[in-house]
Amino acid sequence: MPTSFDPRQSPLYVKARKSLGSFHLDCEFTAEAGFTILFGASGAGKTTLLNCVAGLTTPDAGRIAVGDRVLFDASQATNIAVAKRNVGYVIQDLALFPHLTVEQNVEYGLTSLSSARRRERAMSILREFRIEQLRDRSPGQISGGERQRVALARALVTEPRTLLLDEPLAALDAPIKAEIIDDLRLWNQAHAIPILYVTHSREEVIALGGRVIVLESGCIIAQGTPHEVLRAPRQETVAQLAGFENIFDAVVESIHEERGSMYCCLNACASGARAPGEKGTQSEGAPVLETPLIHAEVGSKLRIGIRAGDILLATSQPQGLSARNVIAGRVVSLERRDMIICARVDCGVEMEVYLTLAAQDALRLAPGSEVWLVIKTHSCHLMAQ
Repeated sequence: MPTSFDPRQSPLYVKARKSLGSFHLDCEFTAEAGFTILFGASGAGKTTLLNCVAGLTTPDAGRIAVGDRVLFDASQATNIAVAKRNVGYVIQDLALFPHLTVEQNVEYGLTSLSSARRRERAMSILREFRIEQLRDRSPGQISGGERQRVALARALVTEPRTLLLDEPLAALDAPIKAEIIDDLRLWNQAHAIPILYVTHSREEVIALGGRVIVLESGCIIAQGTPHEVLRAPRQETVAQLAGFENIFDAVVESIHEERGSMYCCLNACASGARAPGEKGTQSEGAPVLETPLIHAEVGSKLRIGIRAGDILLATSQPQGLSARNVIAGRVVSLERRDMIICARVDCGVEMEVYLTLAAQDALRLAPGSEVWLVIKTHSCHLMAQ
């Protein structure tokens, strides 16, 4: 191992296979300095993967290394102990010691240093995370956001080669999350280590930037920038995580290359049904949508995803719109979710539509109201079945 360590030249490499009952983890990736976000539903294997990197779970096969330092290699019978891996790990529960002060919690991992050096390092990281004024308080005397900063400071004061964060901000309000993410990003500009950040929140994925790895059933099913993964998902699982509330089976009914679009009938209409009109309409009770043109043939089966927030509602049939899809429907139900109204509308299929409180009041919507759904062509996202 070299005598000097430059974290900017030390990516994290992970190749791990692990069977835990009926669950099987099998993935391989490299995380460069900066944020690599592990995104997926509960049970996808995100925490198991972090535990393999930390040494809390031993893979059945594979190799884990930070730069040229091998932490685990099944073929070489190498398995560095947890305490010697120099990996920072922060979990959602934080696990701060309630009987110790903030400063003592942060100093906890620095037992090999002198008392003066421990205090110097602790105070430096407390200043970086703007909590030096809390040093004499116990965890029970500070807020949730402050406790999270303490947990991060405790993990980073040891100058780890990589940092693992398992949904660390899940319980915090959005403004506090944003402040902590900014502080962590600023810290890493100076230290440039790989950070594996577990979340199932697409808002956090977008806020963090960096690279996204999507896990499902222990396997990587998508990876790339947040824009690549969330804005144009190729798999239905990713589309659901990315916030496409409406996902339907569809059949290509006609193709119009000269317009760069095609018509698709939802819920697997029989191929050969009557051609739709100039705008998206309904064919034998099922909606027909004009969608972006992709490489497909008439009769091809697809899946179409539409975000609930991308659909407009009108109480009279709109005229003179650039949006290509105007479909008649009837309100089935209205449900308030915080400051959003979720309307379910039957238009041959049931679509979920998000409205503001003001919009509901202005439209005077109620179950049974006749409405028109307005959907732009490029709000229809196409996926293979």
